[in-house]
Amino acid sequence: MRTPPAHVAPPDRARKRRRLTRITLASAVVAALAGSGIYIAGAQAEEVAVPGRVQAEAFAAQSGAQTEGTGDADGGRNVGWLASGDWLRFDGVSVTGVDLTARVASLNTAGGSVELRLGAQNGPLLASFPIAGTGGWQKWTTVTAKASAVPAGAQTVFAVMKSTSTSDFVNLNWFTFGPATGTSPSASATPNTSAVPSATPGSTASASPSTSVPPSAPAGGWVPVDQAKWSRELAAFNAIKPKAVPPGTTRVPEFHTDCGVANSAPDDPIVLPGLSGASHMHTFFGPKIDAFTTTDKLFTAANTCNAPGDRSAYWTPELRKDGKAVPIKSMRIYYGSRVKDPSTVKPFPPGLVVVEGDAKRQVDTPKNAGSNQFWCAGSAEIGRSADGNWPKCAPGGNLIFQLVFKDCWDGKNIDSPDHKSHMGDPVNGVCTGRYPVAVPDLSFMVNYESLGGDGLSLSSGKPSSMHGDFMNAWEPERLGDLVKSCLNQNAKCGVDTTFAGG
Repeated sequence: MRTPPAHVAPPDRARKRRRLTRITLASAVVAALAGSGIYIAGAQAEEVAVPGRVQAEAFAAQSGAQTEGTGDADGGRNVGWLASGDWLRFDGVSVTGVDLTARVASLNTAGGSVELRLGAQNGPLLASFPIAGTGGWQKWTTVTAKASAVPAGAQTVFAVMKSTSTSDFVNLNWFTFGPATGTSPSASATPNTSAVPSATPGSTASASPSTSVPPSAPAGGWVPVDQAKWSRELAAFNAIKPKAVPPGTTRVPEFHTDCGVANSAPDDPIVLPGLSGASHMHTFFGPKIDAFTTTDKLFTAANTCNAPGDRSAYWTPELRKDGKAVPIKSMRIYYGSRVKDPSTVKPFPPGLVVVEGDAKRQVDTPKNAGSNQFWCAGSAEIGRSADGNWPKCAPGGNLIFQLVFKDCWDGKNIDSPDHKSHMGDPVNGVCTGRYPVAVPDLSFMVNYESLGGDGLSLSSGKPSSMHGDFMNAWEPERLGDLVKSCLNQNAKCGVDTTFAGG
């Protein structure tokens, strides 16, 4: 087993929508998950292309944004979960006049503004759209602004959210940057027509896997797998002859890698690639990471993980005690399977990147809240912090967090606009629908040199904001052998194909 039964965290993977309750009114089906507070957009209208519009979801980079199926007249998707300080970056924008518009919706009476800035988040102000409550997250209105100038040539434009509210305050569907020119003014708005999931971000995306119509998505948001390379790796995997499982082996599909801390930095090469210092502080395990790290670079980087062939990168937000980093006791990443038939599990595709959890989820997590719970390993919980969010552990124990990733892949994309939507959960123990490919189930087990209690915080905020990132850089032959011999045969292994009992 991955952890002693007495120390297993509560198995609640349901994600509730953060801050303010939103119900997505798509043009057809809205499926409500009973009792969970989660709403998933079902079938929706395909997006109607309108010349001159830059779709909000066509961002080249973002901070704090997620996309969802929209109930606006032209269908497609909108960008939501936007709070003060969040931003979207659009490349190749042509400003063709001073009269600008934005399509917005809001269920926050505090309001605010969306600033358009040139070249950087704090660059010259192009225009500012006023935002007021519209009566709902899918009640849309068009607001206008005057450009301070009409710069020549293609521009990089940042849409920066500003509000006195600490909660989400605006949804964005599209912008116009002057009179229509007959084509979209943003080169980044070209849709990718590959099938992509339309579940509302922050929810369990596979709850209704076969009912949604794949929406259009921006180029650069969805990153297709190198099908030729993936086909070669899959053929090599299929040709592997698994090792014989000896008597006494524990029949649990599992192997693991133990990784040391490589570095800490306010960078995130998945969410904020190329933007040094733009993130909250992360603790990186495996290789040393910065904002410019790519999966290709990982294969030649020094690595602190002990599983042969694991060149991957893993990271979590930094845990702090009274403002100072809490030392890591150990970090173990388990690879397992949650599907009914583990013989169906395939290795990760080349270049896969995934984010699990929500760095912007800021809700209280009292004892038995059921999700995003820190708990005590090796000893009992003897109390809670003054705010109720952190356990206090008896001597001999330590604070621990278990983060479980999704393990069904869409078979087409190695990344998505929110870095989550190309992955889903099994349905009744099977990877199906838009997520038909079973891959190893990652589970981060982060042990801290701490007994918990008062003064703790994550660099991303409350415990509910705990999240993890994974960049796959396994040597294909090593990962293939572990998947074929250990997971496919429902056998417990260690850091290699050495079988374990007990």
